[in-house]
Amino acid sequence: MAENNNILEKLDGLEARYEEVSTLITDPSVIADQQRYVKLTKEYKDLEDIMKLRQQYINCLNGIAEAKDIIMNEQDAEMKEMAREELATNEELQPKLEEEIKIALVPKDPEDAKNVQMEIRAGTGGDEACLFAGEIFMMYKKYCESKGWTVSVTSESEGAVGGFKEICFAVSGDNVYGTLKYESGVHRVQRVPVTESNGRMQTSAATVAVLPEADPFEVNINEGEIKWDTFRSSGAGGQNVNKVESGVRARYMWKNPNTSEVEEILIECTETRDQPKNKERALARLRTYIYDKEHQKYVDDIANRRKTLVSTGDRSAKIRTYNFPQGRVTDHRIGMTVYDLPGFMGGNIQQMIDALTVAENAEKMKENEL
Repeated sequence: MAENNNILEKLDGLEARYEEVSTLITDPSVIADQQRYVKLTKEYKDLEDIMKLRQQYINCLNGIAEAKDIIMNEQDAEMKEMAREELATNEELQPKLEEEIKIALVPKDPEDAKNVQMEIRAGTGGDEACLFAGEIFMMYKKYCESKGWTVSVTSESEGAVGGFKEICFAVSGDNVYGTLKYESGVHRVQRVPVTESNGRMQTSAATVAVLPEADPFEVNINEGEIKWDTFRSSGAGGQNVNKVESGVRARYMWKNPNTSEVEEILIECTETRDQPKNKERALARLRTYIYDKEHQKYVDDIANRRKTLVSTGDRSAKIRTYNFPQGRVTDHRIGMTVYDLPGFMGGNIQQMIDALTVAENAEKMKENEL
């Protein structure tokens, strides 16, 4: 029982904090402090889940103890038989619950619950890279739709023969960053391109960046210093497009708090025909971009400290190869290969994401010595 007691001790330690947080979130002065309130309600939700697991675990341990007691001391054969079944059920449940609790006790990344801004850019490989960037975008779009998440494109630049030189889009829903964060990096494709007349195999690449969307109070932007321009969106959309200046461009001089250097940030948004909406979305992207820049130091620190294979924070690392002739996708960080490339490209990527999450949690558990 030594290990169980260790788990129980950890859980008992959290019970006091749970009580404290439940009191705090009803305190008017806490509710008035938006930033603190948001943090505490999030912590309350996480602790509540752990407390439910604690109760299940205690019930399970008690069930085992009671069943053993009946088997040892009860004369009635029927009672004994029921106790044996009860014992078998709970003994099977115990390790599963312990595993669940260990994962729940791994400190959650506070970013995980956030929505994201994603950027896909064609890398080496010319037209073929643009086509691949388009296919990856469709893969994520289908995956997000299967999760019931909302995808909205904020800007795009099409490739000459199709696909995208670059496409930026926002994804909103439940625990989006926690799910998609492992997708950041270079995705490599190996195939005979449709653009290749000699039938030679070619390697191209596209880069994916997944940025947690910043909450308004996490980034300090002086909105009065943003220079706004409007321009006419180009692209499909009939008569309206060229007459209405619905595209917006935001220029902002940002001072990097880590280096004190000043740089101009330029954000464009052409997503809707409604200029105020585009402005709002451009502002969200500007916030996220600055947050990402300011946050990079924190991400690097974690990556250096943990040295995990999964979330290195290095967006120039090749993370995955999509090999079309052999119909397989390989993730280089965990050495996992999926042999259903068409399904994967059709948005069926959950299995890979689950494996990456498990690998990351295993690293974190080692760190926590659970």
